[in-house]
Amino acid sequence: MTNTGPDVRVAVDGPGGPIEAPAPGPAAAADLPARPGGTGTRPRAAWRLLLPSMTPWLAAGLVLVAGVVLLGVVGPWVVGDPDAISDTGLAGPSGEHWLGTTQTGQDVLAQLAHATRGSLQIGLLVGVLATVLSAFFGIYGAYLGGVADEAFSLLSNVFLVIPGLPLVIVISGFVPRESRGLWTIAVVLALTSWAASARVLRAQTLSVRNRDYVAASRLSGEKPWRVIAVEILPNLLPVLASQFVYAVIAAILGEAGLSFLGLGASNASTLGTMLFYAQNGFALPLGAWWWFVPPGLVIALFGMGLSLINFSIDEIINPRLKNARTARRRARAAQRAAGRTEVAR
Repeated sequence: MTNTGPDVRVAVDGPGGPIEAPAPGPAAAADLPARPGGTGTRPRAAWRLLLPSMTPWLAAGLVLVAGVVLLGVVGPWVVGDPDAISDTGLAGPSGEHWLGTTQTGQDVLAQLAHATRGSLQIGLLVGVLATVLSAFFGIYGAYLGGVADEAFSLLSNVFLVIPGLPLVIVISGFVPRESRGLWTIAVVLALTSWAASARVLRAQTLSVRNRDYVAASRLSGEKPWRVIAVEILPNLLPVLASQFVYAVIAAILGEAGLSFLGLGASNASTLGTMLFYAQNGFALPLGAWWWFVPPGLVIALFGMGLSLINFSIDEIINPRLKNARTARRRARAAQRAAGRTEVAR
C-alpha cells in the first residue's frame, strides 16, 4: 500500500497484474449496502424500504380497514343493547333505528357493531395463530435442515392437500355446540390455513440462510433462535405481514361461512351469525334488505381494504415492483436535491 498524504491507494488485482486504486473513503463506504440489523444511518434507510409507499390504493385500504375497526371497537360502546326486543319488528331505517330492526324488533345497528367486534376477534386470533404456525414450520424447519426440514415439509404438504372448508365443517360438526366458542373456531380455522404460508416462508428462508452474514453468525457460535430472530426474520417481515393479512381475510370469510351454516361460535355474535339469523327470519323474501345487506357489506369492505393493503405489501415482496419503487424513491430524492440546489443559488 502506498501512502501519498491524504490520498490512500491500495494494491488490487487487475487484468494485467496488480494495480493501484484509491481506497474507499467515507463517501464510498456510505454507498456500500448495509446488512440488516447493522448500525448507523444505513439501517434506517433499509427499514424504510420495508414499508409500502403511500399510494391512493393503500390510502383507500387503510381508510376502509380503519372504518371497520372503529365500528367494531368503538361502536359497541355507543349503540344500545343488541338483544333488546321491541314491538317494531321489521321496521325500515328511521331516525330511531338507523338501520332498521329485525323480525323481533332488535336494532340492526347495535347488532352490527357487536357482530363486527366478534368477527374482528376471530380474524385477529386466526391471523396470529396461523402466522405463528407457518413461521415455526416454515422458518425454523428450513433453518435446521435435514430430517427436521423434511418432516416439517411433509406435514405442510399433508395439510396443503386436505380441502380446508370440508375439514372445517367436519371438525365443527363434531364439536358440541356448547363448546364452540371463539377460541374453538379460531383454532379450527388456524389449523387448516397455515400450510400454504409455511411453504412460502420455507422457500424464502432457504434463500436467506445461505447469505454470508447468516453463515458468519452461525460460525461464530450464535444460538439458532438468535440467528433466526436477528439475521433471518427481518428479511421476511414483508412476507409475514402479507401472510397475516391474507390469514385475517380468510378467517373472517371462513367464519362467516361456518356461521351461515349454523356451525359458528355459539356464545358470540359475528357477522356470519347475523346472516344466519337473517336467513332464518326470511329477510330476503320479506324484502328486509337492511337486515342482511349491512353485515355482507361490512365483510366486503373489510376484505377489500385488507386486499388493497396486501397489494401494497406485494410491492415489497415482488422484486420487479421493489426495483421500480426504489427507482421512484431515488428519482424523488434527486428532484428534491435539485430543488435545494436551485434555492441555494
